[in-house]
Amino acid sequence: MAEICCGVVGGSDTTASCEPSSRVARRRRMEIRRFKFIVGVAVPTENGQKRLKLEVCPDLSPRDCENAVENCSVVTEVPQHRLDLETEDDSPEANDLCNGSPVCLTSSPCPPPPAPLPVEKMMFNQCPKYGMTSVCGRRRDMEDAVAIHPSFCRWDSLFPSGLHFFGVYDGHGCSHVAKSCKERMHQLVKEELENRETSTTKWKEAMELSFSRMDKEVSEWSTSVSTTSCRCELQTSQCDAVGSTAVVAIVTPDKIIIANCGDSRAVLSRGGKAVPLSNDHKPDRPDELNRIQEAGGRVIYWDGARVLGVLAMSRAIGDSYLKPYVISEPEVTITERTEEDECLILASDGLWDVVSNETACSISRMCIDGQAPSPPPSPGSGSRSSGGDDMNVGVAGETSDKSCSVASLLLTKVALARHSTDNVSVIVINLKKDR
Repeated sequence: MAEICCGVVGGSDTTASCEPSSRVARRRRMEIRRFKFIVGVAVPTENGQKRLKLEVCPDLSPRDCENAVENCSVVTEVPQHRLDLETEDDSPEANDLCNGSPVCLTSSPCPPPPAPLPVEKMMFNQCPKYGMTSVCGRRRDMEDAVAIHPSFCRWDSLFPSGLHFFGVYDGHGCSHVAKSCKERMHQLVKEELENRETSTTKWKEAMELSFSRMDKEVSEWSTSVSTTSCRCELQTSQCDAVGSTAVVAIVTPDKIIIANCGDSRAVLSRGGKAVPLSNDHKPDRPDELNRIQEAGGRVIYWDGARVLGVLAMSRAIGDSYLKPYVISEPEVTITERTEEDECLILASDGLWDVVSNETACSISRMCIDGQAPSPPPSPGSGSRSSGGDDMNVGVAGETSDKSCSVASLLLTKVALARHSTDNVSVIVINLKKDR
């Protein structure tokens, strides 16, 4: 490799003169660049002629340029129309040779190509299809709330579709706590996730802090009765006798994170079997009963087990008047996704009180596989069921997939046909890889 200095070369000039005393000479010296010619290497041809590959060196100071010209003893004649002044990084010829030829014209090694994404990750790297149905049922008021936020939080560059948030909130006493959870919970979870690295321990910490912050916000809001306009104002001087359950699912490309507080439930259909991903927080559950009693509370059996004879669940967001017996701390489970996963069901206890996990998963699988008939149209508000009970079945739904929508609607109809007396809210999420 020979290193030479090139000035402005004419068609027949063989030398470059230096005129240190004139302004023109100084300007010409400022424009001088050094190039590296690689000798003995085959280069691409253009119109049957070889093109010389030149490497542009960094600019020199005027003093260095002057010294370089004065010390130059050999100047090679290069036709002007054949000069290809391209940098190493921008040269398509260099890139082609680097990628396809054993001989590289650049001095620095080419970076290795990015590792391909595993096939199983690519198949999971998309927002799952879902369907949601929420009905008032035989209740006077609708106190359930459902939140769906696809790609609510980015994961990393390998999984651009991000994390997907699904939540079901079953309010009691009034609807404002469930509505507050619907509006704020996903934002709190996002803030907590962005402040920490994701791992088994961090997932648990993030979800617990999110639920704690949500409970604190609800408690602070409940003291400002003058700014509220909900039904609970007419019942108490403050809205501290209002709460909500919360079951939240975060679906990542390879995991399902469930955070549950209350008696709503998450169930996974895997390989044709129902796998519960949460445990209901009932006051008569042995560990919950011990916790309540150790805190100085009592469980009274009045139309079922109730905390202080009032609340039929041992954990909830809100319910300030029952603390510390009723807490907002969720139980968090982390489940690895597999090829056998079929669907995930989140629902309020209006479904689970009358429909088993196995039945719900079976119905959902048939709908996703296209084996279940479409449910009949919903009757109008105020219609009567076959049992003659008043039933408000106005349907609210959201969907990204028809089969999931059919599954969620069919599950609510089965619950109502089995005389569920509560609001019924259901989310069905398709987890199949081949969808």
